[in-house]
Formats: sequence, structure tokens, C-alpha cells
Amino acid sequence: MGSHLCDYLVEHHHVIALDDFISGAQENIDHLLRNPNFEFIKHDISQPIDLESLPELRKFKIKARGIAQVYNLACPTSAKDFEKYKIQTVDTNAIGTKNALEIALKFKARFLHFSSSVVYGPRPVDGSQFREDYLGQVDFLSPRACYDEGKRFAEAIVATYRQVYNLDAKIARIFTAYGPRMKLFDGQMLPDFIVDALENRDLVIYGDQTFSRSLCYISDILDGAIKLMESEESGPINLGSEEDYRLYDIAQSIIKMTGSKSQIVFKDPLLFMTPLGLPDITLAKEKLGWLPVVRLEDGLQKTIDYTKAHKGLLTLERADFQSDQK
Repeated sequence: MGSHLCDYLVEHHHVIALDDFISGAQENIDHLLRNPNFEFIKHDISQPIDLESLPELRKFKIKARGIAQVYNLACPTSAKDFEKYKIQTVDTNAIGTKNALEIALKFKARFLHFSSSVVYGPRPVDGSQFREDYLGQVDFLSPRACYDEGKRFAEAIVATYRQVYNLDAKIARIFTAYGPRMKLFDGQMLPDFIVDALENRDLVIYGDQTFSRSLCYISDILDGAIKLMESEESGPINLGSEEDYRLYDIAQSIIKMTGSKSQIVFKDPLLFMTPLGLPDITLAKEKLGWLPVVRLEDGLQKTIDYTKAHKGLLTLERADFQSDQK
């Protein structure tokens, strides 16, 4: 998601991207590294940073021009390596969010925090949608608490900075996004569906035929985020699709769209990949004039086309992954 946001912003602004690639990939920003309006700093946001002291950022004249906007998307999101990165997840949600806010506070910049639908807790039995005023039911001692409760605490930090310092700090609650550049072989399923379908391998669903979720194409999510950043709204505001999609149906569609001979198989659910609820996006429609416009079939086709175009690189990535697992 961060690389796509950089693509959008760099067309009109100088962009500084910070990441330590715990659950991301440098390949997603390789095409930006020669852009004079873009600078990448490999950094763990849970550690302090002084942007003004970095020699590679002198060209942006931060001391004179300052920083206008800060977008905080930082948080490990590895489904298969969730247990491995629990401490980093806690640190990023708490200390990392505070450090990002301190940057915004120093430069009196607008701040947008990318939160998550997990703050609402489990999917309601009756299938009702989550409104922003729903307080949620999160088990703050669960094996997922570093992420779920961490996201709630991160929102609390953002709200506190807004209250105490009058910082223009905003919160977007993101429901599941998809599209090109999603990490492969990490349990996120949809990108693996496409790669496996192209190679006629089994498509693995970590759950059963009832596993469903909201799916919103990345360009729609970022359109809503930009609208929120440029508005006078503080949020939280839900961004996502109100449609409920069974992953089994998605897998079947991908098999059909790729002309694959793959079969669908089911495996035990992963801790990080649990069924989540659906958003009520009334507030986004009313306050931002936003709603998703990319149809699922179009978004899937865009993602399939990207995967086909990068299939050679993705095959090497699979080989590297399999080698690491041995």
C-alpha cells in the first residue's frame, strides 16, 4: 500500500519514504529510486530519527521548507510470520506511531494514520456492518493482541496528540485492500491464488468455504485516504468495500480468468487471517464524497495482468522463499 501511495504523491510532491522492509519489499519502490522527487530511508520507525540531519535529504531543504504531510502506514502485516514479529508489531503500533506523530508535530504537518478494521473486533454473528461509533470488542490479551489492541492503542495516541497539541491528525480505518505488489507466499491468499493459478498448482484457502471478507482495490483505498488528508475531517472514517466476498468464489474466478487447471484445497486457518466484518461507509460518502468505483472483476484482472508481467521475477521470489524454508 505504501508504494502505491508514493506513486501518487511523487507526481506532485517531494516524497520521503521510511521502511525497514520487515513485511514489505524494496522491489515495490525500485522504479522510484531514480526519481529526483523521491528519497528512501531504510529505518525502523520505532527508533527516533532526525530528518533534518540526513545528508541525502538536503536536496529537499527541510529546514527551510518543512514537511507538509505525514502518512503513517507502518506495521508488520505478515500472516505466516505473525508470531515472529510480535514485539516489532507492539513497538511499531506504540512507539512507532508516537515517533511519526512527533515528526508531524515538529513541522506542524497534517497527519494521517492508517488504522485497521481489526479495532472493531470479530465479525458480528448477524453480519451487520461496522459504523465508526461502534466501540468494538477486542480481546486485549489474545495471541493477536499485539496487532488488534495495538491498532486501537495507536488510535488513542493519535487522538491524544490531536487533543493536547491541536495537531491536525486524522484516522482512516482500512478494510482489506488488494492489488498489485502484495507479498507472496505469506498467507494472504489472493496474490498466491494468482501465482498458483498461472502455474496450475492448488489454490490454498486457510479456512473453509464460508471464509469471506471485504475486498477493496488499492486505488480506491488511496483515493479515500487522499480525500481524508485534504479534508477538514479528522475521522475515524471507514475505507473499504461493503460487499462480502467468499474467498472460494474469488479463487474460482481467478482459475477461470487465468484459464488454469488448478484445484482449490483447504488448510487450517492462520492466526492473522481471521474473518473480519464489513464497513459501513456512509460517513465516507457524506463527508468525503467517496465510495469504491473499481469492480472486483476489474481489480482482479489488473492484479492478474501485473502478476503475468512480473512472472519471471515472482518465480525467482518463490524459489528464494522455498530455499529459506529448507
